[in-house]
Amino acid sequence: MKVLVTGGAGYIGTELVTLLVNNPLVKEVVIFDNLSRLNYNLFLGLRLKNHQKIKFIKGELLDSRALKKTLKGVDVVYHLAAKVTTPFANADAHAYEQVNHWGTAELVYAVEASDVKRFIYTSSTGVYGSSNMPAHEDKPPEPQTFYAVSKLRGEEHVRRLIGKIDTYIMRCGNVYGYSKSMRFDAVINKFIFEANFNRLITIQGDGKQSRTFIHIDMVARALDNLLTADLPSDVYNIVDKNLKVIDILDVLKELIPDLEFIFINQHLRLHELNVKVNPLITDTLGIRNNRSLKEELTEFLQKFTF
Repeated sequence: MKVLVTGGAGYIGTELVTLLVNNPLVKEVVIFDNLSRLNYNLFLGLRLKNHQKIKFIKGELLDSRALKKTLKGVDVVYHLAAKVTTPFANADAHAYEQVNHWGTAELVYAVEASDVKRFIYTSSTGVYGSSNMPAHEDKPPEPQTFYAVSKLRGEEHVRRLIGKIDTYIMRCGNVYGYSKSMRFDAVINKFIFEANFNRLITIQGDGKQSRTFIHIDMVARALDNLLTADLPSDVYNIVDKNLKVIDILDVLKELIPDLEFIFINQHLRLHELNVKVNPLITDTLGIRNNRSLKEELTEFLQKFTF
């Protein structure tokens, strides 16, 4: 089986590729990435086991000719490539539109003219907008940022593939946890870094806003298992837990007693988003979490050099 991973050098991509190359069903993993985040960590350090399965292509999603050439012989496509910059999800609307919307459109056009049998698109729970009640897959999307709007428009193109090939739109919660290619603009990752090195965390708003989260290991495992999972083509949420920001701070304070906090614009109550865990996904893709947040963050802190 030949697998293509767009954005394979990114945060989720790095962990997914590591699992795919160790999958005996996978003969080749093609990474298609423009390295726009200047992240080369996937290519550094000790060699991956079965690294000879990996092929890297530096390319752009809007390059239709390169996409068609890359898709030759590919059986499964993981479309992870996207522009994402937290917390500036309402800045640079043109870039979000070009990459997340039209870049996805170009990839779908190319897939329609190929022999690809399965297409997996990582979207975002951000498409639900703000919701006090736990959102689920049947809730009408109400995106409130340029980023979320662009991901939803990407979904609309991907939906054309449903009924033609196995097609999965996976809406991920806020991803956190250690990776060689981790993003430090993500909420928990940023907090962990600040807590470990500065002993001081800055919080926007009053800290009572809730978000939905999932550990990077769970996301990578879910996507790896989706390679062959018997699951109907549809839209699914990949989430694990809903947490208030102050809940995260309480755990970090327990782990680092001298930790201090600064609240910025504390009078503001930021939007909330809770998402319902889908038991079909947790069972079918084998991502039930048996660890507490404290255990996860303790392990996370131990990954730093000092």
